[in-house]
Amino acid sequence: MRRAEGGGMALWRGLRCCRRAFAWLPVLLIALLLLWSYYGYVCELCLVTVSNPVEKVAYLVVFHILFVLFVWTYWKSVFTLPIQPGKKFHMSYADQERYENEERPEVQRQILAEIARKLPVYTRTGNGGIRFCDRCQLIKPDRCHHCSVCAMCVLKMDHHCPWVNNCIGFSNYKFFLLFLAYSLLYCLYIAATVFKYFIKYWTGELTNGRSKFHILFLLFVAIMFFVSLMFLFGYHCWLVSRNRSTLEAFSAPVFQNGPDKNGFNLGFVKNLQQVFGEEKKLWLLPIASSQGDGHFFPMRTLSEARNPLLTNEEQWEEDGIDEDNSLLAIE
Repeated sequence: MRRAEGGGMALWRGLRCCRRAFAWLPVLLIALLLLWSYYGYVCELCLVTVSNPVEKVAYLVVFHILFVLFVWTYWKSVFTLPIQPGKKFHMSYADQERYENEERPEVQRQILAEIARKLPVYTRTGNGGIRFCDRCQLIKPDRCHHCSVCAMCVLKMDHHCPWVNNCIGFSNYKFFLLFLAYSLLYCLYIAATVFKYFIKYWTGELTNGRSKFHILFLLFVAIMFFVSLMFLFGYHCWLVSRNRSTLEAFSAPVFQNGPDKNGFNLGFVKNLQQVFGEEKKLWLLPIASSQGDGHFFPMRTLSEARNPLLTNEEQWEEDGIDEDNSLLAIE
């Protein structure tokens, strides 16, 4: 029996390692495409095909600026770890025992409500109860959700993105938006500057066969990714303007007065500041500048702002959250 159990555990661990390895394939694909686009544009287009030295230098300068911004934002999106709720949202051992030993659902709801009185949480479940994660054993802060892929609760979770092999949430949503923006500009710039030489190859004005192949595929891949990224980036711009996450767009957050899809909508400018911060000089750089710490978000309605639980907010701010800031340092 023990050997069978040991063999089952080894198989499970092996499958888990394989799943983790396969999860990096989309990231590897993007890295390879990026390296090939660099070679195709710099070597085959600028160094081999373009003959005008002024045009060549101008192309290379702008290209490398966009390339650095693209790689920088993508790196930050991939390797910025999602942030979990602070210790104050985790149930104590005594509360866990009391909650698990209680079989009556209504009493369990009362226990969660007692714990939540000390916390700035205002969103509820569909039936009006406190949002509780039984896997992480914590009270979920507003806009926090459990990611089944990362196996953790993520502050202001937006979605889990396979193309960055990471959960997009409070810690890296700004980086993800900038990644979409700069990848869009990168593809647009390549398509715009390559198109003239694609026509020259097409009409027979240029005849270099190897460069012709690279330029043809540079144009095709750039246009293909530009179209797909344009829709994705446009959708997330709309979400930011409404101060919603992808999850909230599909399922409106529930407050004590019921569901409200605009519950966190503070107006266009304040919505932008929620994600990008108040320092405009940092808006276009992948540097952490989002407002708050991801545990509490201002709400639109006065009825929510006057919630009795707000009496504990000052105490909450004084106590602070013992959060490991090294997670953000990895950004």
